Amino acid sequence: MAEWSWVAYTVLEVFIAVACCLGNVLVVCAVCIGIRDSLREPTFCFLVSLAVADFLVGVAAVPLAVLLDGWVSVTPDLCLLLSCVVLVLTQASVLSLLAIAVDRYLRLHTPLRYKALATQRRTWMALSVCWTLSCLLGFTPLFGWHNYSSLASDSTNISSSSSVISPPCTFLSVISLPFMVYFNFLGCVMAPLLVMTLLYTRIFWSLQGRLKESCPQAEASLLREKRLACSLALVLILFAGCWIPLHLMNCLLLFQGPQAVTQGTLYTGILLSHANSAVNPVVYACRIPKIQQAYSQIWSRFIVRLNCCHGDKQACRSTTGSRANHTETCGSGGKTLTKDHSHFRSSMFEV
Repeated sequence: MAEWSWVAYTVLEVFIAVACCLGNVLVVCAVCIGIRDSLREPTFCFLVSLAVADFLVGVAAVPLAVLLDGWVSVTPDLCLLLSCVVLVLTQASVLSLLAIAVDRYLRLHTPLRYKALATQRRTWMALSVCWTLSCLLGFTPLFGWHNYSSLASDSTNISSSSSVISPPCTFLSVISLPFMVYFNFLGCVMAPLLVMTLLYTRIFWSLQGRLKESCPQAEASLLREKRLACSLALVLILFAGCWIPLHLMNCLLLFQGPQAVTQGTLYTGILLSHANSAVNPVVYACRIPKIQQAYSQIWSRFIVRLNCCHGDKQACRSTTGSRANHTETCGSGGKTLTKDHSHFRSSMFEV
């Protein structure tokens, strides 16, 4: 790969990493702070889990992808450990998407038992299982299914001549292609994607049938449910569209050899897979009104505080006055507030 091409690749990776960090921090703040009682709703909890995984892609996976391209020399064991971090984060995203699909399916097909099934305790247990399973599946190469025999032999040869220099560390020098194709792609990515496709197909099929038979009062609620399902399905489609090309390249490398995929094409696939983590916050903002409103509240608060820090006392006073008027209104209309608050909690997932 030409030097200018590698510079362009590195610049794009840095841009994607910054976008992943800022966008997904905003998602977590919007859900946890901007939407009241959001963490009591399983879907929002799983969205936060997905956002955390995407944030860690920007913090860890992208820098490691740049470094683990032959630019650092570490021991084979450390090289393998660092390479597995990327697999863990990918698996966490897949399982978070699967948890969201299962949650929406249960909400639609077991409405009477849903609140009893999807308790807050069970939601946090499901999140713990997702991340624990992600670590187990992602760190599988550490238990023996690795490919660093050649790297270890190189390390031994180099250490015989120099006790300081270690061989360059690359992802495919320690992670075997059979593992990436048969275990990671087919077993850990494609199998959950097929399950999610079946779940969303059942969801849309059921919603379509209920909309035809529903009364006008129930139609609005079903349309909101359909819109939310479309938004979450779009996140799934983007994930598949961004990650499957890279996995298909791994298949070509395994079955046809290194000449099947050029280095530029491989780097394009890597960039596309990382860009998925930066795109999700944009999808939430455009497709989920609750998160969109929370974004607006966070930005307005940020701008007001920024003005206050620059000495704009008039803006601070006007903001304080509006909050005081809002407090007086709430105090004078306590019954109305209680009614509106109960309606807000009952319609938490209305989109």
